[in-house]
Amino acid sequence: MAEPSGDSKVPVLTEVVAEARELRPAIDAAALEALARELERAVLTRLAPEIDRVIEEKLARTLSQVLGQALEGVPTELTVSVTQMVREAIAASVAHALQLPDTE
Repeated sequence: MAEPSGDSKVPVLTEVVAEARELRPAIDAAALEALARELERAVLTRLAPEIDRVIEEKLARTLSQVLGQALEGVPTELTVSVTQMVREAIAASVAHALQLPDTE
């Protein structure tokens, strides 16, 4: 294999990389930040309907579960309350009926 001569016009890799760095425009931090904000806004705009749907589904499942747990003991509590009210009403009626008229 022949060695390249010293006066060759073919650049070496380090020269190509250095030249590419000189040609590339410097990245402006403000422009990069603006691009990031714009990208974030675009992604959120596209995802917003899906995010809303997922949140609504999760909320509906959670509310259903919590409501089910909260209402689980209600029939028993109502039965106890109604039974107590009936018992008190009957006792009051019986006491009233059994009262002797005042004999003064």
